[in-house]
Amino acid sequence: MGWAIAVHGGAGDIPLSLPPEKRLPREAGLRRCLDVGIAALKAHNHPLDVVELVRELENNPHFNAGKGSVLTTSGTVEMEACIMDGKTMKCGAVSGVSTVVNAISLARLVMDKTPHIYLAFDGAEAFAREQGLETVEMSHFITPENIERLKQAQEADRVQLDYTQPIQKEVPKDAALADGDSQIGTVGCVAVDNEGNLATATSTGGIVNKMVGRIGDTPIIGAGTYANHLCAVSATGRGEAIIRGTIARDVAAVMEFKGLSLKEAAAYVIDQVPRGNAGLVAVSSTGEVAMPFNTTGMFRACATEDGYSEIAIWDSPTK
Repeated sequence: MGWAIAVHGGAGDIPLSLPPEKRLPREAGLRRCLDVGIAALKAHNHPLDVVELVRELENNPHFNAGKGSVLTTSGTVEMEACIMDGKTMKCGAVSGVSTVVNAISLARLVMDKTPHIYLAFDGAEAFAREQGLETVEMSHFITPENIERLKQAQEADRVQLDYTQPIQKEVPKDAALADGDSQIGTVGCVAVDNEGNLATATSTGGIVNKMVGRIGDTPIIGAGTYANHLCAVSATGRGEAIIRGTIARDVAAVMEFKGLSLKEAAAYVIDQVPRGNAGLVAVSSTGEVAMPFNTTGMFRACATEDGYSEIAIWDSPTK
């Protein structure tokens, strides 16, 4: 048994031809988040405090969370986040957040400071202000790249992946939709300490050109985010498919009821999801790490106390 941490920055149809200017900043962001998390685990911080450090990726405009959140059909930002403690199964979630700098910290406050699990839209915003969290104008989160993504998606009359190539107008509508209504660029972190305490956190801006008010898998306990005494899981991919598959909870259930290891359980669960729809990162109470995906790629990183570390996108790790 030892500490372990895993981080993801989204799964989906990430082209092997992804240019360095898009790939390298994301790899650097994952490396930064991983290093901060490792330092926190070595300092014996609680895993909840470790996974909340996913705010490092919320503050990075190269990911679809916080500063880089994608836009709704109305050109607005609606962020979502969720955090959960494995030992106590306490959890907090938020949706429809548009002015809070770090939605994951708001989710943590919902868990710690209210009798509830889930706050959304005006209620979540009001609670953030009551708690003194940093808020900004919505324009803070809107990047030129996401304005262009929204324009492309609206011209093609579809929702759009984050990592796909520019949409061609002549592509038939049905073919474009077949490429995926995906929540690419979501960020997540899972961690376990030396005592087997587990925690998970996930944060996202959703999908490009989503309907106003749409809620994905990220804030739904058991779908995009889940932790118990056996494992902690953070999922990414097509939100609707992840919700239908209750992916995060299923990993824990398969471990418990089938007696599988974390890697076996995670692989089994991802294999049950239609191809091209999902990925996840997970850690077990014994320090095992799993990062399966059935998409072209998934931005991911992990480290364990025994010295193993990895940062990867496709099947082969990138150094």
